[in-house]
Amino acid sequence: MTDSNAPSGPTPYEQFGGHEFFVRLVHAFYVRVAVDPVMRPMYPDQDLGPAEDRLRLFLEQYWGGPTTYSDERGHPRLRMRHADFAIDAVAREHWLAHMHDALLEQGLPQEDAVTLWNYFVGAAHAMQNIPDELPPGATPVAQS
Repeated sequence: MTDSNAPSGPTPYEQFGGHEFFVRLVHAFYVRVAVDPVMRPMYPDQDLGPAEDRLRLFLEQYWGGPTTYSDERGHPRLRMRHADFAIDAVAREHWLAHMHDALLEQGLPQEDAVTLWNYFVGAAHAMQNIPDELPPGATPVAQS
């Protein structure tokens, strides 16, 4: 008899390459952030290492790996943790460009790369906390 709740195959974390994959991906991303004139000022610490560790731990957990992120930091609360940073469409697109290039460097099978990319696009849009400008002629919605 088999357990119907048991995973039927590898987790995405395992399928992508586990810990070593996420180390490479996140490091490649932060190498780019370190020299980006839009992104770098958003990181108050001189050393990007702690930010790199946090992103790696979060992504590992999100994709089915160890729960170290939540064990150490609690619920991710991504919007709350990013609320102090002005994230507009320009910052979002810089983040996405760096993550796109870092992801391409990893040489994942196309299906896996698309799965990750779709997540990153959605997450980047969700983190944006400064709205895009209204198109010409559009009327803003009144706030109460």
